[in-house]
Amino acid sequence: MDEKKMRVTIAGVFEELADALATGSYGKKIRVGLTILGSEHGAGELVAGAQLAVKQSPELEVTLIGKGVAGSFELVEAEDEREAHARMDELLLSGYLDAAVAMHYPFPIGVSTVGRVITPVKGREMFLATTTGTSATERVTALLHNTLLGVAAAKACGREEPTVGILNIDGARQLERVLRKLKEQGYPLAFAESARSDRGVVMRGNDLLMGVPDVMVMDSLTGNVLVKLLSAYSGGGNYETAGFGYGPGVGERFNRIICIISRTSGAPVIAGAIRYAAECAKGRIMKFVREEYGAAKRAGWNELIASLAADTGKKADEDIAPPPKKMVSEDIPGIEVMEIEEAVRVLWKEKIYAESGMGCTGPVIMIAPQDKERALQLLRENEYL
Repeated sequence: MDEKKMRVTIAGVFEELADALATGSYGKKIRVGLTILGSEHGAGELVAGAQLAVKQSPELEVTLIGKGVAGSFELVEAEDEREAHARMDELLLSGYLDAAVAMHYPFPIGVSTVGRVITPVKGREMFLATTTGTSATERVTALLHNTLLGVAAAKACGREEPTVGILNIDGARQLERVLRKLKEQGYPLAFAESARSDRGVVMRGNDLLMGVPDVMVMDSLTGNVLVKLLSAYSGGGNYETAGFGYGPGVGERFNRIICIISRTSGAPVIAGAIRYAAECAKGRIMKFVREEYGAAKRAGWNELIASLAADTGKKADEDIAPPPKKMVSEDIPGIEVMEIEEAVRVLWKEKIYAESGMGCTGPVIMIAPQDKERALQLLRENEYL
Protein backbone atom coordinates (compact mmCIF):
# COMPACT_ATOMS: atom_id res chain seq x y z
CA MET A 1 0.00 0.00 0.00
CA ASP A 2 1.42 3.41 -0.97
CA GLU A 3 1.76 6.24 1.54
CA LYS A 4 -1.23 8.21 0.21
CA LYS A 5 -3.61 5.25 0.45
CA MET A 6 -2.35 4.46 3.94
CA ARG A 7 -3.05 8.03 5.07
CA VAL A 8 -6.60 7.79 3.67
CA THR A 9 -7.19 4.44 5.40
CA ILE A 10 -5.89 5.67 8.75
CA ALA A 11 -7.96 8.85 8.42
CA GLY A 12 -11.05 6.72 7.79
CA VAL A 13 -10.40 4.59 10.85
CA PHE A 14 -10.02 7.68 13.03
CA GLU A 15 -13.19 9.16 11.54
CA GLU A 16 -15.15 6.01 12.37
CA LEU A 17 -13.68 5.97 15.88
CA ALA A 18 -14.58 9.62 16.43
CA ASP A 19 -18.12 8.95 15.26
CA ALA A 20 -18.41 5.94 17.60
CA LEU A 21 -17.17 7.99 20.55
CA ALA A 22 -19.60 10.81 19.75
CA THR A 23 -22.64 8.55 19.41
CA GLY A 24 -21.77 5.85 21.92
CA SER A 25 -22.28 3.27 19.17
CA TYR A 26 -19.64 0.59 18.55
CA GLY A 27 -19.54 -2.25 16.03
CA LYS A 28 -22.18 -3.28 13.50
CA LYS A 29 -25.45 -1.42 13.70
CA ILE A 30 -28.71 -3.33 14.18
CA ARG A 31 -31.13 -2.80 11.31
CA VAL A 32 -34.84 -2.89 12.18
CA GLY A 33 -37.62 -2.71 9.60
CA LEU A 34 -40.81 -0.77 10.38
CA THR A 35 -44.01 -1.10 8.35
CA ILE A 36 -45.74 2.29 8.20
CA LEU A 37 -49.16 1.50 6.67
CA GLY A 38 -52.34 1.23 8.72
CA SER A 39 -51.75 3.42 11.79
CA GLU A 40 -54.78 5.36 13.07
CA HIS A 41 -52.39 8.26 13.73
CA GLY A 42 -50.87 8.30 10.25
CA ALA A 43 -47.46 7.38 8.87
CA GLY A 44 -45.92 10.49 10.39
CA GLU A 45 -46.39 9.04 13.89
CA LEU A 46 -44.42 5.96 12.91
CA VAL A 47 -41.63 8.06 11.45
CA ALA A 48 -41.56 10.08 14.68
CA GLY A 49 -41.25 6.81 16.62
CA ALA A 50 -38.36 5.70 14.42
CA GLN A 51 -36.60 9.04 14.92
CA LEU A 52 -37.03 8.74 18.69
CA ALA A 53 -35.70 5.16 18.70
CA VAL A 54 -32.53 6.16 16.82
CA LYS A 55 -32.04 9.13 19.14
CA GLN A 56 -32.37 6.87 22.18
CA SER A 57 -30.20 4.08 20.72
CA PRO A 58 -27.59 5.30 18.19
CA GLU A 59 -26.60 1.70 17.37
CA LEU A 60 -29.93 1.35 15.50
CA GLU A 61 -30.72 1.79 11.84
CA VAL A 62 -34.36 1.83 10.75
CA THR A 63 -35.70 0.89 7.33
CA LEU A 64 -39.26 2.03 6.62
CA ILE A 65 -41.55 -0.24 4.57
CA GLY A 66 -44.53 1.40 2.88
CA LYS A 67 -45.15 4.63 1.00
CA GLY A 68 -45.94 8.30 1.32
CA VAL A 69 -43.09 9.53 3.49
CA ALA A 70 -39.87 11.35 2.78
CA GLY A 71 -36.90 11.92 5.00
CA SER A 72 -33.58 10.56 6.10
CA PHE A 73 -34.65 6.92 6.54
CA GLU A 74 -34.31 4.28 3.85
CA LEU A 75 -37.74 3.51 2.37
CA VAL A 76 -38.69 0.16 0.81
CA GLU A 77 -41.77 0.78 -1.30
CA ALA A 78 -44.98 -1.19 -0.66
CA GLU A 79 -48.50 -0.31 -1.80
CA ASP A 80 -50.49 -1.98 0.98
CA GLU A 81 -50.05 -3.93 4.23
CA ARG A 82 -50.00 -7.30 2.47
CA GLU A 83 -47.14 -6.22 0.21
CA ALA A 84 -45.38 -4.58 3.17
CA HIS A 85 -45.45 -7.89 5.07
CA ALA A 86 -44.13 -9.76 2.01
CA ARG A 87 -41.25 -7.29 1.59
CA MET A 88 -40.55 -7.40 5.33
CA ASP A 89 -40.35 -11.21 5.28
CA GLU A 90 -38.01 -11.15 2.28
CA LEU A 91 -35.67 -8.69 3.99
CA LEU A 92 -35.69 -10.68 7.24
CA LEU A 93 -35.06 -14.04 5.61
CA SER A 94 -32.27 -12.59 3.47
CA GLY A 95 -30.56 -11.20 6.56
CA TYR A 96 -30.79 -7.59 5.41
CA LEU A 97 -33.01 -6.83 8.41
CA ASP A 98 -32.10 -8.11 11.88
CA ALA A 99 -35.65 -7.62 13.15
CA ALA A 100 -38.88 -5.85 12.23
CA VAL A 101 -41.89 -4.08 13.77
CA ALA A 102 -45.38 -4.26 12.28
CA MET A 103 -48.93 -3.35 13.28
CA HIS A 104 -50.25 -6.79 12.45
CA TYR A 105 -48.84 -10.13 11.37
CA PRO A 106 -50.53 -13.55 10.86
CA PHE A 107 -48.38 -15.75 13.09
CA PRO A 108 -48.93 -19.52 12.74
CA ILE A 109 -50.26 -21.68 15.59
CA GLY A 110 -47.37 -22.32 17.95
CA VAL A 111 -46.16 -18.71 17.88
CA SER A 112 -47.28 -15.98 20.25
CA THR A 113 -45.92 -12.60 21.30
CA VAL A 114 -44.17 -11.75 24.56
CA GLY A 115 -45.17 -8.25 25.59
CA ARG A 116 -43.16 -5.87 27.70
CA VAL A 117 -44.73 -3.15 29.83
CA ILE A 118 -43.78 -0.51 32.36
CA THR A 119 -45.74 -1.18 35.54
CA PRO A 120 -47.25 1.93 37.15
CA VAL A 121 -46.39 1.52 40.84
CA LYS A 122 -42.58 1.54 40.62
CA GLY A 123 -41.97 2.01 36.91
CA ARG A 124 -40.60 -1.53 36.71
CA GLU A 125 -40.41 -3.37 33.40
CA MET A 126 -42.23 -6.69 33.21
CA PHE A 127 -42.65 -9.24 30.42
CA LEU A 128 -46.19 -10.50 29.69
CA ALA A 129 -46.25 -14.03 28.30
CA THR A 130 -48.16 -13.82 26.07
CA THR A 131 -50.15 -11.02 24.37
CA THR A 132 -51.20 -12.13 20.85
CA GLY A 133 -51.14 -15.39 18.92
CA THR A 134 -51.71 -18.98 20.02
CA SER A 135 -48.96 -21.16 21.50
CA ALA A 136 -51.17 -24.27 21.61
CA THR A 137 -54.85 -25.09 21.26
CA GLU A 138 -55.21 -26.59 24.76
CA ARG A 139 -55.24 -23.90 27.45
CA VAL A 140 -52.80 -25.26 30.05
CA THR A 141 -50.44 -26.52 27.36
CA ALA A 142 -50.45 -23.02 25.85
CA LEU A 143 -49.67 -21.50 29.24
CA LEU A 144 -46.80 -23.94 29.64
CA HIS A 145 -45.36 -22.88 26.28
CA ASN A 146 -45.92 -19.22 27.20
CA THR A 147 -43.76 -19.69 30.29
CA LEU A 148 -40.78 -20.89 28.28
CA LEU A 149 -41.25 -18.16 25.67
CA GLY A 150 -41.44 -15.45 28.34
CA VAL A 151 -38.29 -16.70 30.04
CA ALA A 152 -36.45 -16.79 26.69
CA ALA A 153 -37.47 -13.20 25.86
CA ALA A 154 -36.45 -11.95 29.30
CA LYS A 155 -33.05 -13.66 29.04
CA ALA A 156 -32.46 -12.21 25.58
CA CYS A 157 -33.05 -8.77 27.10
CA GLY A 158 -30.49 -9.27 29.85
CA ARG A 159 -32.40 -10.94 32.71
CA GLU A 160 -30.03 -13.77 33.62
CA GLU A 161 -32.42 -15.60 36.00
CA PRO A 162 -35.87 -14.13 35.38
CA THR A 163 -38.49 -14.81 38.02
CA VAL A 164 -41.84 -16.21 36.88
CA GLY A 165 -45.29 -15.48 38.26
CA ILE A 166 -48.63 -16.91 37.08
CA LEU A 167 -51.57 -14.53 36.80
CA ASN A 168 -54.63 -15.75 38.73
CA ILE A 169 -56.69 -16.91 35.73
CA ASP A 170 -58.33 -20.15 34.64
CA GLY A 171 -55.62 -22.80 34.41
CA ALA A 172 -53.21 -21.09 36.83
CA ARG A 173 -53.19 -23.83 39.46
CA GLN A 174 -52.83 -26.61 36.88
CA LEU A 175 -49.94 -24.73 35.33
CA GLU A 176 -48.30 -24.28 38.72
CA ARG A 177 -48.43 -28.02 39.37
CA VAL A 178 -46.92 -28.86 35.99
CA LEU A 179 -44.17 -26.24 36.33
CA ARG A 180 -43.26 -27.46 39.81
CA LYS A 181 -43.02 -31.01 38.49
CA LEU A 182 -40.86 -29.79 35.60
CA LYS A 183 -38.61 -27.95 38.06
CA GLU A 184 -38.37 -31.02 40.35
CA GLN A 185 -37.24 -33.01 37.31
CA GLY A 186 -34.41 -30.62 36.52
CA TYR A 187 -35.73 -27.63 34.57
CA PRO A 188 -34.16 -24.47 36.10
CA LEU A 189 -36.99 -22.07 36.94
CA ALA A 190 -37.11 -19.24 39.47
CA PHE A 191 -40.59 -18.67 40.89
CA ALA A 192 -41.62 -15.20 42.02
CA GLU A 193 -43.61 -14.77 45.23
CA SER A 194 -46.70 -12.63 45.52
CA ALA A 195 -46.33 -9.43 47.52
CA ARG A 196 -49.67 -10.15 49.20
CA SER A 197 -49.70 -11.79 52.62
CA ASP A 198 -50.76 -15.20 51.25
CA ARG A 199 -47.61 -15.28 49.05
CA GLY A 200 -47.34 -18.04 46.44
CA VAL A 201 -46.48 -18.05 42.74
CA VAL A 202 -50.05 -17.29 41.63
CA MET A 203 -50.17 -13.52 41.23
CA ARG A 204 -52.94 -11.06 42.08
CA GLY A 205 -53.78 -7.77 40.38
CA ASN A 206 -51.64 -5.98 42.96
CA ASP A 207 -48.60 -7.97 41.84
CA LEU A 208 -49.33 -7.01 38.24
CA LEU A 209 -49.36 -3.29 39.06
CA MET A 210 -46.19 -3.59 41.14
CA GLY A 211 -44.33 -5.68 38.57
CA VAL A 212 -43.46 -8.38 41.11
CA PRO A 213 -42.20 -11.06 38.65
CA ASP A 214 -39.91 -10.49 35.71
CA VAL A 215 -42.25 -12.65 33.62
CA MET A 216 -46.02 -12.78 34.21
CA VAL A 217 -47.62 -15.81 32.51
CA MET A 218 -51.16 -15.62 31.13
CA ASP A 219 -53.25 -16.46 28.06
CA SER A 220 -52.80 -14.16 25.09
CA LEU A 221 -56.31 -12.64 25.26
CA THR A 222 -55.74 -11.51 28.83
CA GLY A 223 -52.25 -10.30 27.91
CA ASN A 224 -53.66 -8.34 24.98
CA VAL A 225 -56.05 -6.43 27.25
CA LEU A 226 -53.32 -5.75 29.82
CA VAL A 227 -50.86 -4.38 27.26
CA LYS A 228 -53.52 -2.01 25.97
CA LEU A 229 -54.51 -0.95 29.47
CA LEU A 230 -50.96 -0.32 30.69
CA SER A 231 -49.93 1.40 27.46
CA ALA A 232 -52.92 3.64 26.80
CA TYR A 233 -54.56 4.52 30.13
CA SER A 234 -52.82 7.90 30.32
CA GLY A 235 -53.59 8.65 26.66
CA GLY A 236 -57.34 8.35 26.98
CA GLY A 237 -57.49 4.90 25.38
CA ASN A 238 -56.87 5.89 21.75
CA TYR A 239 -53.16 6.79 22.02
CA GLU A 240 -50.60 4.47 23.54
CA THR A 241 -48.01 6.47 25.45
CA ALA A 242 -45.83 3.97 27.34
CA GLY A 243 -44.22 0.59 26.89
CA PHE A 244 -42.89 -1.61 24.10
CA GLY A 245 -45.97 -2.94 22.30
CA TYR A 246 -47.09 -6.57 22.10
CA GLY A 247 -43.56 -7.85 21.59
CA PRO A 248 -41.88 -10.40 19.33
CA GLY A 249 -43.66 -13.44 17.96
CA VAL A 250 -41.81 -16.36 19.51
CA GLY A 251 -42.12 -20.09 18.91
CA GLU A 252 -39.99 -23.20 19.07
CA ARG A 253 -39.43 -23.24 15.30
CA PHE A 254 -40.10 -19.62 14.31
CA ASN A 255 -37.05 -18.18 12.59
CA ARG A 256 -37.42 -14.39 12.50
CA ILE A 257 -38.00 -11.48 14.89
CA ILE A 258 -41.23 -9.58 14.24
CA CYS A 259 -42.51 -7.33 17.00
CA ILE A 260 -46.13 -6.18 17.01
CA ILE A 261 -47.53 -2.75 17.83
CA SER A 262 -51.10 -1.45 17.80
CA ARG A 263 -52.72 0.83 15.26
CA THR A 264 -53.14 3.26 18.16
CA SER A 265 -49.49 3.12 19.28
CA GLY A 266 -47.93 6.54 19.66
CA ALA A 267 -44.33 7.50 18.92
CA PRO A 268 -43.04 6.56 22.43
CA VAL A 269 -44.41 3.01 22.13
CA ILE A 270 -43.22 2.67 18.53
CA ALA A 271 -39.74 3.68 19.66
CA GLY A 272 -39.93 1.18 22.53
CA ALA A 273 -40.99 -1.59 20.14
CA ILE A 274 -38.08 -0.84 17.78
CA ARG A 275 -35.61 -0.94 20.68
CA TYR A 276 -37.20 -4.16 22.00
CA ALA A 277 -36.86 -5.75 18.55
CA ALA A 278 -33.21 -4.69 18.41
CA GLU A 279 -32.55 -6.10 21.89
CA CYS A 280 -34.06 -9.43 20.84
CA ALA A 281 -31.78 -9.51 17.80
CA LYS A 282 -28.69 -8.47 19.71
CA GLY A 283 -29.51 -10.85 22.55
CA ARG A 284 -30.17 -13.75 20.14
CA ILE A 285 -33.65 -14.58 21.34
CA MET A 286 -34.00 -17.66 19.12
CA LYS A 287 -30.92 -19.17 20.76
CA PHE A 288 -32.57 -18.74 24.16
CA VAL A 289 -35.80 -20.29 22.87
CA ARG A 290 -33.85 -23.37 21.76
CA GLU A 291 -32.05 -23.54 25.09
CA GLU A 292 -35.27 -23.29 27.13
CA TYR A 293 -37.00 -26.02 25.14
CA GLY A 294 -33.88 -28.17 25.31
CA ALA A 295 -33.70 -27.86 29.10
CA ALA A 296 -37.43 -28.52 29.44
CA LYS A 297 -37.27 -31.63 27.25
CA ARG A 298 -34.43 -33.03 29.34
CA ALA A 299 -36.70 -32.56 32.36
CA GLY A 300 -39.64 -34.54 30.91
CA TRP A 301 -41.42 -31.88 28.85
CA ASN A 302 -42.70 -34.27 26.17
CA GLU A 303 -44.25 -36.60 28.73
CA LEU A 304 -45.96 -33.73 30.55
CA ILE A 305 -47.35 -32.32 27.31
CA ALA A 306 -48.66 -35.77 26.37
CA SER A 307 -50.36 -36.15 29.75
CA LEU A 308 -52.08 -32.78 29.34
CA ALA A 309 -53.31 -33.74 25.88
CA ALA A 310 -54.63 -37.08 27.14
CA ASP A 311 -56.26 -35.64 30.26
CA THR A 312 -57.56 -32.11 29.90
CA GLY A 313 -59.78 -32.63 32.91
CA LYS A 314 -60.51 -35.55 35.19
CA LYS A 315 -64.01 -36.87 34.46
CA ALA A 316 -66.19 -38.78 36.90
CA ASP A 317 -67.38 -42.03 35.37
CA GLU A 318 -70.36 -42.42 37.68
CA ASP A 319 -72.88 -40.29 39.52
CA ILE A 320 -71.79 -39.73 43.11
CA ALA A 321 -74.29 -38.56 45.69
CA PRO A 322 -73.05 -36.27 48.47
CA PRO A 323 -72.67 -37.75 51.97
CA PRO A 324 -74.73 -36.31 54.85
CA LYS A 325 -74.36 -32.55 55.12
CA LYS A 326 -72.02 -31.07 57.76
CA MET A 327 -71.15 -27.57 58.90
CA VAL A 328 -68.17 -26.51 56.78
CA SER A 329 -66.04 -23.81 58.37
CA GLU A 330 -62.57 -24.62 56.97
CA ASP A 331 -61.44 -23.92 53.41
CA ILE A 332 -58.84 -25.50 51.14
CA PRO A 333 -57.48 -23.07 48.51
CA GLY A 334 -55.17 -23.68 45.58
CA ILE A 335 -57.42 -25.82 43.35
CA GLU A 336 -57.92 -24.93 39.71
CA VAL A 337 -61.37 -23.42 39.12
CA MET A 338 -62.01 -25.79 36.18
CA GLU A 339 -61.37 -28.79 38.46
CA ILE A 340 -63.12 -27.64 41.62
CA GLU A 341 -66.34 -29.64 41.13
CA GLU A 342 -64.40 -32.78 40.19
CA ALA A 343 -62.31 -32.41 43.36
CA VAL A 344 -65.46 -32.13 45.48
CA ARG A 345 -66.78 -35.36 43.94
CA VAL A 346 -63.50 -37.15 44.80
CA LEU A 347 -64.13 -36.28 48.46
CA TRP A 348 -67.80 -37.31 48.28
CA LYS A 349 -66.73 -40.70 46.92
CA GLU A 350 -64.70 -41.17 50.12
CA LYS A 351 -67.71 -40.16 52.25
CA ILE A 352 -66.30 -36.72 53.11
CA TYR A 353 -68.83 -33.92 52.83
CA ALA A 354 -67.49 -30.87 50.97
CA GLU A 355 -68.75 -27.82 49.09
CA SER A 356 -67.16 -25.65 46.45
CA GLY A 357 -66.84 -21.94 47.07
CA MET A 358 -64.97 -18.84 45.98
CA GLY A 359 -62.55 -17.05 48.28
CA CYS A 360 -60.84 -13.72 47.72
CA THR A 361 -57.86 -15.46 46.09
CA GLY A 362 -59.87 -17.87 43.95
CA PRO A 363 -61.86 -21.11 44.27
CA VAL A 364 -61.85 -23.05 47.54
CA ILE A 365 -63.27 -26.29 48.90
CA MET A 366 -65.23 -25.83 52.10
CA ILE A 367 -64.78 -28.67 54.59
CA ALA A 368 -65.57 -29.58 58.19
CA PRO A 369 -62.55 -29.10 60.51
CA GLN A 370 -62.41 -32.78 61.47
CA ASP A 371 -62.23 -33.82 57.80
CA LYS A 372 -59.62 -31.35 56.59
CA GLU A 373 -56.48 -33.44 57.07
CA ARG A 374 -57.92 -36.45 55.26
CA ALA A 375 -59.34 -34.22 52.50
CA LEU A 376 -55.93 -32.62 51.91
CA GLN A 377 -54.35 -36.07 51.64
CA LEU A 378 -56.93 -37.24 49.08
CA LEU A 379 -56.66 -34.06 47.00
CA ARG A 380 -52.88 -34.38 46.87
CA GLU A 381 -53.05 -38.05 45.95
CA ASN A 382 -55.40 -37.21 43.06
CA GLU A 383 -53.18 -34.29 41.96
CA TYR A 384 -55.66 -31.49 42.58
CA LEU A 385 -53.12 -29.87 44.91
